[in-house]
Amino acid sequence: MDLSDTLKFLIDLSINNNRNWFNNNKQRYIDAKLVFENLIHEVILEIKKIDSDIEISTAKECMFRIYRDARFSANKEPYKTNFGGVIAKGGRKSGNAGYYIHLEPDNSFIGGGIYMPQSAKLKAIRTKIYNNPSQLKSIINKPEFIKTFGNLEGEKLKSAPRGFPNNFTDIELLKHKHFIVTKNVKNQFWTNKNVVKNIVNTFKIQYEFNYYLNED
Repeated sequence: MDLSDTLKFLIDLSINNNRNWFNNNKQRYIDAKLVFENLIHEVILEIKKIDSDIEISTAKECMFRIYRDARFSANKEPYKTNFGGVIAKGGRKSGNAGYYIHLEPDNSFIGGGIYMPQSAKLKAIRTKIYNNPSQLKSIINKPEFIKTFGNLEGEKLKSAPRGFPNNFTDIELLKHKHFIVTKNVKNQFWTNKNVVKNIVNTFKIQYEFNYYLNED
């Protein structure tokens, strides 16, 4: 699978982020989106072999719209300059930890976890960590995990979350507002004939992390 034309469309869109250009290049958008959908579909088929909780069957259940909601943003550009999709139990709106693919020229990455969890879910994860921090640490401190993703990313609280003691040994883990990891990839990643295999190999390393976050 070669996403060269998809990359080129996104590059051109970033230079011409307006409705007139987009409408004049609508077929290019449709073609580029279809290639990305096919990529997501192929990854879904392979992920199901690793993660039995993934029951979705179509890429449309995973993909994000390219249209921006600019009503409350200083940036009034109407379109995103990326294609993104998250493969998760129940689809992208389920609130479950998932596998994320972000295709954006010079700013692409793959990874996932759980972003902006609802308060009840976030408290449940923090309580789980508090009761047994070694379980999560054994996952994120594996050499292969660190080599692939580095550390947990995202915003953190400045102090202990409400209901948890500040002197907890692993308080830094509890301060996370999100539990996400990413691996940056270069543009040529998407033009490699083994792109699906390379994505899935990364998600294999992430699987145990997602399972931990989704486990009740």
